[in-house]
Amino acid sequence: MFNEFRRLSLLLILSCCATVHAHHDDLHTILESEFRSADAKARDEFRHPLETLEFFGLAPDMVVVELWPGGGWYSEIIAPYLDPEEGGRFIAAHFNPDTEHEFGDFFRDSLRAYQLKVQSNPDWFENVEIKPFEPPVTDPVAEAGSVDMVLTFRNIHNWLEDGSFTDAIREARRMLRPGGVFGVVDHRASLSQEIDPKAENGYVNQQWVIRRIEAIGFQMVAASPINANLKDSTVHPNGVWTLPPNLRVPEGEDRQKYIDIGESDRFTLKFVKLGR
Repeated sequence: MFNEFRRLSLLLILSCCATVHAHHDDLHTILESEFRSADAKARDEFRHPLETLEFFGLAPDMVVVELWPGGGWYSEIIAPYLDPEEGGRFIAAHFNPDTEHEFGDFFRDSLRAYQLKVQSNPDWFENVEIKPFEPPVTDPVAEAGSVDMVLTFRNIHNWLEDGSFTDAIREARRMLRPGGVFGVVDHRASLSQEIDPKAENGYVNQQWVIRRIEAIGFQMVAASPINANLKDSTVHPNGVWTLPPNLRVPEGEDRQKYIDIGESDRFTLKFVKLGR
């Protein structure tokens, strides 16, 4: 009986180990994993994580930085996919806890929640390094030319609004190796709308921001319609935040109308670093 117990215990340990390490190999496995909540999986319909990460060229042996990862929706997909045994490394360039930003309290709460998520799930997030990102106030999150890929999901409009856009993009370029990938997803403004340099409604003019990023030392090599949503007119009473997942629908408005639209129309852009 004791030997049988030992045998079953060993099988259980091996099974657990296999589960932990299996999701390094396959994005499909990660996306279907029970670790991801039903709410997280429900957003796959709009965020298309598999197609998006394949478009950017994510590979298990890469050093990857995610800028301002928020609640970690993408982190919980990317981090376990990167394999430390192959040189894979994940840096979460999160909010600066010592910031003087007007939304500082929100940033600190978001960072604490992210830290708790990582600390509570050490097997899933074993490969995560959390560092503050608020250039030029904070120290660099990685050495110059040491990163294969920098990703940012729905942050461009924030940096335009608070004036930190140029510093953020320059820092992304500095840490990337020559030819390294800068992947960008954000809410796309309608071409019929006048360009708003501060993106106050959350929507960003695609061609205008491409020119600005390229002026900092990148070249756009591809754009994808993966995250497009033709139902989104981009004209809403509370900007992009009227739509899911925020659903800041004014009192008296038809909430279901915005649910039916779904999440925003988004551009998905792949840049490479030029020069050194």
